[in-house]
Amino acid sequence: MEGLIKGLIDVAIGHDDDNNNSNEQSAPQSRDERSRSTWAQVVTGEEDADQDGGDRGHDRRHGNDWNRRDNVKQGRSRREEEWEVEGSRISGQRQQGEYGSEHGYNRDQWAKKESSEENNDGWETVHKKAPRKHHKVQVENWEGYKRPASEQNYSDEVEVGAELEPSEDELADFARACNKLWELDLNRLVPGQDYEIDCGEGKRVHGREDMAQASLFSWVNEDVFRKPTFSRFCSLLDNYNPDQGSKEVVTPEERQEQAAFIEEISRTAPIKYLHKYLLYKGVASNDYQDFKRMLTSLWFDLYGRGGTSHSSSAFEHVFVGEIKQQGGQEVSGFHNWLQFYLEEAKGSVDYQGYIFPRRRGQFPDSETQLLTIQFEWNGVLKSVSSTLVGVSPEFELALYTLCFFLGGEDNHVELGPYPVNIKCYRLGNKIGSVFPVAES
Repeated sequence: MEGLIKGLIDVAIGHDDDNNNSNEQSAPQSRDERSRSTWAQVVTGEEDADQDGGDRGHDRRHGNDWNRRDNVKQGRSRREEEWEVEGSRISGQRQQGEYGSEHGYNRDQWAKKESSEENNDGWETVHKKAPRKHHKVQVENWEGYKRPASEQNYSDEVEVGAELEPSEDELADFARACNKLWELDLNRLVPGQDYEIDCGEGKRVHGREDMAQASLFSWVNEDVFRKPTFSRFCSLLDNYNPDQGSKEVVTPEERQEQAAFIEEISRTAPIKYLHKYLLYKGVASNDYQDFKRMLTSLWFDLYGRGGTSHSSSAFEHVFVGEIKQQGGQEVSGFHNWLQFYLEEAKGSVDYQGYIFPRRRGQFPDSETQLLTIQFEWNGVLKSVSSTLVGVSPEFELALYTLCFFLGGEDNHVELGPYPVNIKCYRLGNKIGSVFPVAES
């Protein structure tokens, strides 16, 4: 505390004028660059190279930063505004009590400390979540996915062996087929080896406290983004406007990205099995090209949502997420872990803790690959959301497609060790929404 007060006195008497002037001159340009940058630039570390160095990086690593109140009038970003005390994660009842007690303060001492800080010549203390390691994502080849099909390079197709032929038991029991897809997910990641998560603490669905001191993802191995289906999936994520009422415009290059993604996943075991299964059930054509066109149409064709035509698609809603504007803002969809990781890397997602499981003794840990969580996306709350962590894009798409064509609204299945209800909602002949719900 003495060091904190000394620092304020030094600033007040002008000892850091040179640094302040330098920061004030560079800040507007930095903010403008941040607003124009894409998630790819942020994840690759191309944005704000000084984030991890110098005074700004030092502050971030130690969980403190300083901002003048009058900077709010100068148009700071949403992310910077969220870090202020008055609108921050630590301004609520839980933070004043629990955060203070964790650091040796009782509630009265915390109030005195907060009051003292707020009256220090207009300066405020900012408390940010513990940062996670920065990892680069290989994106240089993603632009190549927009090129014509004749210029694309794809992985070798998996051999269609006996394991890809649905058994009689699987054909008779839809749930067995879903679990078979889990077994065929050869690209599924290994917790602790390919990535690490920090679940933080639990909360109830209606709780609004932030129970996570850190990000959900501590790190993801950069080799993950070199996997062909993973990288092609990620290249699609920035093709959409998150506003549910905005009409989507799909460029020819984006259509090529869609086609390249479907072609890539169609060479994997889960999609090969899906085709065989739907063929036996009379849903899919024997022609594999027709089958791929069916998948493209099912997941990428635009339809109306929220009163606006051509404003949504199954892929956008389920994997990317949308923000409802009618009747109060709300995050809708957004059930994919890769999208979560990349948005968290941008600073657009704030993980706020997991939702308590229905049965005691089933609390998630760093090994758990089915999570029910709460988070904010672009400042808008998603009070409860379930997601499969570490699974491959081809597995999720195959599972949800199978449930759509052959399941109902509730599909009680087991995916490896996880009992799950795959909720599937239809909009006519389209996927309205589909996502996992953990069962006790």
